Amino acid sequence: MKYETLSNVTLPKIGFGTWNIGGDSTPNPKLDSAHLIALRSALDVGYTHFDTAEMYASGHSEELLGQAIRESGIKRENLFITSKVMPSHLRYDDVLHACEKSLRKLGMEYIDLYLIHWHSVGNKYEDTFRALNKLVNDGKVKHLGVSNFNLKLLKQAQELSETHIVTNQVPYSLSDRSYVKNGVLEYCQQNNIFLTAYEPLDKGNVRSNKTLEAIAKAHNKTVFQIALAWVVSQPNIITIPMSTNLQHIQENFEATEIALSDDEISKLNNL
Repeated sequence: MKYETLSNVTLPKIGFGTWNIGGDSTPNPKLDSAHLIALRSALDVGYTHFDTAEMYASGHSEELLGQAIRESGIKRENLFITSKVMPSHLRYDDVLHACEKSLRKLGMEYIDLYLIHWHSVGNKYEDTFRALNKLVNDGKVKHLGVSNFNLKLLKQAQELSETHIVTNQVPYSLSDRSYVKNGVLEYCQQNNIFLTAYEPLDKGNVRSNKTLEAIAKAHNKTVFQIALAWVVSQPNIITIPMSTNLQHIQENFEATEIALSDDEISKLNNL
């Protein structure tokens, strides 16, 4: 696994997303057994960054992640856990309550990185960051970040946060470069902020073409691995693909070891 360090925070280039772990927007206990197997597999393979949220399966994703980690025997300090607060919980007291609830579900004393999940129209972020700053000062959260923020909102978050904004988590893939066009990626790269790419494989629907297939064949890898390798070949970008398929979990993890040539990266850039 390759890592990147920005502002004294070191993260693996590829982490493990948990959207749909435990259910979608509501819990689905029927999936628990299969999803615990997937989480245990990810831990066994060597993933150390896990991304979850209070919204995922209404917190059941956090519960399953916490259970899998405890059962693995891996020391908490050797893992990096990200969770997120919902836009409906951005008032001062609601932020504090949401974080406490996430900590209980995870069974942990702190969260490494806590994000605002997405923008809430009309929200006063002064109150939100007053609570987030308190969580950092109290040791319940190590670092702060945002998700789905445009450039104006990202700059506002920087002004209100007492600590460095570590990341902006946004959709980014070969077919979705909207956060390049709106200037967010360039700004992150200029200001030591991770851009955390979610849906880097377009929910498993990577659009194959002759160029992508030829590069995959040249490396004896899948088109999905090449798509991930392209994402993480770029500075300041990490990603959090999700899969419950044990083979795909392994293949995603190995994608950082693919050394794309400058010519291959250029061809992928121009797709």
